[in-house]
Amino acid sequence: MNILTKYTGEVAIKNQNIISFSHGLPGFAKETKFMLLDLTGNPLFQILQSVKSQDIAFIVTDPYHFYCDYEFEIDNNLLENLQIQDKNDVFVLTIVTLKSPFDKSTINLKAPLIINRTNKQGKQYILTEIDYTTKAPIAPQAVSKAKGD
Repeated sequence: MNILTKYTGEVAIKNQNIISFSHGLPGFAKETKFMLLDLTGNPLFQILQSVKSQDIAFIVTDPYHFYCDYEFEIDNNLLENLQIQDKNDVFVLTIVTLKSPFDKSTINLKAPLIINRTNKQGKQYILTEIDYTTKAPIAPQAVSKAKGD
């Protein structure tokens, strides 16, 4: 199947690669099907593209590339809802807010995307018990200030 995307035009996708967010993402409740697309020339970032709406796409990254000490517990309810059986099933991404210049860009450590890589079920998980920020610096020199606002 082909879809139109915000950043890369028309692309062919496979149904087995579609990630389902059963309740959508906060602010986008009707957007429940997304694809992860590579960002050409940049292996640290990907595009989380809505399958249904061309204009709904988020730049995402693996937070551990920038914050190796980033950690949190996933509650049993989420483990059950996403049918996570093993820690190797878990894939964590964070949404990037791009700014100019790039070193002013931020990542949202407060609400990571938790994806079961086996069954392609996902949820944006808002961390309430840990004091991470929604605007953690992406620049290496600013990385030490991941917690707090």
